[in-house]
Amino acid sequence: MISIDEFEAVLDELADELPAAFYEELNGGILVDPGCPLHPESVNGDLYIMGEYRTDPAMGKYIVMFYGSFHRVFGGLPEEALREEMRRVLRHEFRHHVEGRAGMRDLEVWDEEQIAAYRAGHE
Repeated sequence: MISIDEFEAVLDELADELPAAFYEELNGGILVDPGCPLHPESVNGDLYIMGEYRTDPAMGKYIVMFYGSFHRVFGGLPEEALREEMRRVLRHEFRHHVEGRAGMRDLEVWDEEQIAAYRAGHE
C-alpha cells in the first residue's frame, strides 16, 4: 500500500483529470482523512466509507477521501489498480457535487439502492 503522502499525490493527479467546471462551488476542495470509518449500515464490520461529499455551513462544500479505508479494503492491490479505485471513488463524490448543484438526486437514489441490496444480502 502506498503511504498517505503518496495517496495525496495520486489524488492530486486524479483531480487534475477533471474539468475546471466540476470545481465550481467546491470551496472546501478535496481533503484526505487518515481514518477508516465503517458505514452505519455495516453488518459485520465489512462496509467501509471510502469517500464522502459534504456540505457544511462553516466549511462549505468539499470532498473527503479516507486513506485508512483504502488501506483496509484495497491495501493489497497493485498501485495501478489502487489508482483506479481512487479514481472511481473520487468521480463518484464529484458526481454528488455536480448533481447537487443541478438539483438532482440520481446518485443518492443509486447509493440508497446499493445499501438496500447490501442489507438484503446480509439478512
